[in-house]
Amino acid sequence: MPGRMKLHSRTAVVTGAASGIGQAIAVSLARRGCHLALADINEAQFAQTAKLAALPGIRISFHRLDVADREAVASLPAAVVAEHGRVDILINNAGVALGGTFDQVSEVDFEWLFEINFWGVVRMTRAFLPLLRASDDASLVNLSSLYGLISPPGQTAYSASKFAVRGFTQSIRHELEGSHVSVTVVHPGGVATAIARNARIPKGLFSEQEEAQHRSAAERLLRMPAEMAGEIIVKGIERRKPRVLVGMDAKIISFIERLAPVSYWKILKRLRPG
Repeated sequence: MPGRMKLHSRTAVVTGAASGIGQAIAVSLARRGCHLALADINEAQFAQTAKLAALPGIRISFHRLDVADREAVASLPAAVVAEHGRVDILINNAGVALGGTFDQVSEVDFEWLFEINFWGVVRMTRAFLPLLRASDDASLVNLSSLYGLISPPGQTAYSASKFAVRGFTQSIRHELEGSHVSVTVVHPGGVATAIARNARIPKGLFSEQEEAQHRSAAERLLRMPAEMAGEIIVKGIERRKPRVLVGMDAKIISFIERLAPVSYWKILKRLRPG
């Protein structure tokens, strides 16, 4: 597939599109003339995405979707085709966060996170891959994380899910080599979204005040505007990049991890402020 991917008149499915990075991706695609099938579990926030992405000539459909629901995911391709007639791009962006060490996180919470962050990606890919294969030029884009590059303490479940997304995406890229489907894995660094504010924390782990302090500290690390992240990701899709690192923090940490794949955490602890 030589040259850049032309996004004009293509149709993209974006999960987690009602806010944050998903919303920003949708807006960046719309600016390039790409039609949108936007999916999210939070219907109440679709209005804001619609307002931002509703540009002349852009066809937008909204689909309430829980990516952990097998039947809902399996029925989505038919609903999208009924609205748009085709699918050329699938962006698996929907995700949740879960704080706590392995000992602190229950099996139920661990599985809840994996159902969304990993199995949601797998189910969506399985559901839409036939439509992507049918396109003359298609793209599969899966969002991993900074924590799909490194594994900090207190992020056992989240990091495991994002490493799983990274491995799944790399393998399927090799399997689709030579086809019309390009495959991209995205590793966002600290992007200013509500993911830290909405993260699930094991009950009874902190007092209300301590929990608020932890969430506030996590949010301070999220500095890049979501709009900037969305633009970086969409440019990566246009350029058919196999991997997109979003933010200087992701680029620096990726370099340190490659330099010291076993001892990177010791280096990062020394570099942390305070």
